Amino acid sequence: MSANYIYEDAPKIVVEPPGPKAREILERDSKALMQSYVRWYPLVIDRAVNYIVQDVDGNLYIDFNAGIAVINVGHSNPRVVKAIKDQAEKFTHYSITDFAYIQAVEYAERLFRYVPIKGGKKIFYTNSGTESVECTLKVSRAYHKGSRQYIIGFIGAFHGRTYGSLSITSSKPAQRRYFSPLLPGVIHIPYPYPYRCPFNTRDPDECGRMTIEYLTSWVLDKVVPRDEVASIIIEPIQGEGGYIVPPKNFMRELRSVANEIGSLLIVDEVQTGFGRTGKWFAIEHFGVEPDLIALGKAIANGLPLGACVGKEEVMSIQQGGHATTFGGNPVALSAALSVLDVIESDKLVDNAARVGSYIIGRLNDLAEKYSFIGEVRGLGLMIGIEIVESRDSRKPNPSLLKNIIYRSFKKGLLVIGAGDSTLRISPPLTITREVADKAIDILEDIFKTVA
Repeated sequence: MSANYIYEDAPKIVVEPPGPKAREILERDSKALMQSYVRWYPLVIDRAVNYIVQDVDGNLYIDFNAGIAVINVGHSNPRVVKAIKDQAEKFTHYSITDFAYIQAVEYAERLFRYVPIKGGKKIFYTNSGTESVECTLKVSRAYHKGSRQYIIGFIGAFHGRTYGSLSITSSKPAQRRYFSPLLPGVIHIPYPYPYRCPFNTRDPDECGRMTIEYLTSWVLDKVVPRDEVASIIIEPIQGEGGYIVPPKNFMRELRSVANEIGSLLIVDEVQTGFGRTGKWFAIEHFGVEPDLIALGKAIANGLPLGACVGKEEVMSIQQGGHATTFGGNPVALSAALSVLDVIESDKLVDNAARVGSYIIGRLNDLAEKYSFIGEVRGLGLMIGIEIVESRDSRKPNPSLLKNIIYRSFKKGLLVIGAGDSTLRISPPLTITREVADKAIDILEDIFKTVA
């Protein structure tokens, strides 16, 4: 299956999905795997190239998921594949915990060119985004020599499912049910969600100001001693929470609060990083410099790798205080180096900004026609469509969201949801305007049907 072949023919449904091969595999899956996942539709993938996915029955789909914002440089990118093969022929593992190899140094030096932190920086490699978040939490407490225990997070956040990150995750009760007690010392405050501001205002800037006022006047003045806050951790755009873009003033004011109380500011760029939002990192849209950044997902285009990057003076855990057997695996690092090459040479950050702006424009046109589209929001190719019962009520409509997602699958478009009822769009950054048009045409046909 060549890239040209798929490009010309996709989307193409040859057997009504799920086809017979898919159903047979799903039956075996249900018996062999712990079913703790939430799967939106019965897709069984056979192969994928660039922004097209083929299932085991031969159906071709436009990918508006990118493996949950992971495949930023496209599926089976030939340069990434070559980097993986070349490194696998040299050596596949030799734990960086106890030994050194050049790939780890080269990647750090390359990545530091784009990390929005001034001055000296250091990195710690992990296997995934949740481990990167765990690292930031340990670093923030170690930096304060254990004198500060509290961590402030945000309602609606998703930071992972291991115990430390899960303690800050708060996007759905099912993610936390039965797992308490979790990490002590975690305080959650509202996220400034302009479309549904918890402070009952529809003005985005006022929503941001009132969130900061809640943090300072209620939490820090009445609940948590200011000099015991180790860190504040935030997604610059909430992902699982609903692809929510906060007001611009909010991030700057949050940075000011962190400075005032002497805590570290951690940004979770696991989903937003590596060009997804039309900049290398989403925090750049807000003109704010964090102390620590958690990375994962798109860092190695599907290979298990993550990283915690921070200011040199902050990354100061004592020897033996934090380590990992597989973090910074040489094959994954080689893939990650090639990802940087592709993003640079193919100008994918610019493409994300340009095509994302075009998609948002088309979706806003549709929003004027259909009252169940409450809001279109996003930056770059991280776009959310809020599905509601009516524009006036703004009430979430999860059943309609699921209907739209399943119909999209049947017609050859892969999308999923986020938050209470947000349709999330996060294709590979290689997506073209022409292919994006095909995808939006499918959505428009479905919107007409469900209307």
